[in-house]
Amino acid sequence: MASFIHHLATKVPRYSYTQPYALERMRGWLRDAKAKRLVRSIYGRSGIERRQSVIGDFSTDTPELFITLPDGELHQPTTGERNRLYARESRPLAVELARELLEEAPGFSAAEITHVVFASCTGFANPGCDYHIVRELGLRPSVERYTLGFMGCYAAFPALRMADQFCRANPEAVVLVMCLELCSLHLQINPAPDSLLANSLFADGAAAAIVSARPPEEDQAHFRIEGFASALLPSGAEAMAWDIGDHGFDIVLSSYVPEIIGGNVRQILAETVGRWERQPEEITRWAVHPGGRSILDKIAQSLDLPAEALADSRAVLRDYGNMSSATVLFVLQRMLRAPEAEPALTCAMAFGPGLTVETALLELRGQPRETPRSQPDHLALASI
Repeated sequence: MASFIHHLATKVPRYSYTQPYALERMRGWLRDAKAKRLVRSIYGRSGIERRQSVIGDFSTDTPELFITLPDGELHQPTTGERNRLYARESRPLAVELARELLEEAPGFSAAEITHVVFASCTGFANPGCDYHIVRELGLRPSVERYTLGFMGCYAAFPALRMADQFCRANPEAVVLVMCLELCSLHLQINPAPDSLLANSLFADGAAAAIVSARPPEEDQAHFRIEGFASALLPSGAEAMAWDIGDHGFDIVLSSYVPEIIGGNVRQILAETVGRWERQPEEITRWAVHPGGRSILDKIAQSLDLPAEALADSRAVLRDYGNMSSATVLFVLQRMLRAPEAEPALTCAMAFGPGLTVETALLELRGQPRETPRSQPDHLALASI
């Protein structure tokens, strides 16, 4: 029995900053001349034009978290201060996204939801967003709730895998999956190359999906879930990591990550598709987590992909940056808008601490639907 991703919805916070604006703000905060030069190069190569954030400090006269002190230095917020903002801002973002998902999803209602799977690695609150979704949307109190925490950019895949397993075990299950990340809360102002690279990439956003074993209508765009695979790259165990520090979450993000992934991705792909007696040559669509432009470049090179193969991933990176676990769902949502005439075998892939590689084999089917309102075609109102 198969399960399906019936619908995807996305949402971003209202504050929006261009990459050139973010670059100049960062250069103004840094005191080290070498770091100032390095940050210009890093931001210029990012492939990002705009990112969204729950933080309005960079465009208002009354900053709340990142406050410039009288001597010109930037106040480094404590982890507690950052997490309080996460608790406050994640709740309405999650509830509004879940409401829009259910309003848009064809043939599903709040009363049918049996499970909520929530993933986030950028903050902690309890009761969490899963609880507030159930209470504020009027879901049944018996809904099963699960939270996947601190997994990083690949967490959408364990979340979808859980949903798939629930649906295969119970044909009546209807699972709401959500990934919500407020990465900008952990902005670090220091000259360390890892911090400078992370500051140039990460952004805020949320994405949600409806998964069930209910066969979709033939003309409805959807993904049929073939299966999932996990892999670890021991050579990259120390190249990507998160730690909880006194002033936010400290990230380790080596510039060697693209090389490590690129050197292993062909073997990982062959092993993944082989589990379902498929061949890599059968894959016609690619939904790769845009962890950064260099990662996409290296994967395209390693797999000999045509230039247009990663167009959806590059577009999400350009318009939103790296939103950690939510990002690959933004890519999949773009693909649902333009399904092919025939079922298209799709490889979805993301990477995270460990170095962990998560892969999903999906089949894209159906006809394109109207652009959902949950991913706006216009820029956020409060933008720079």
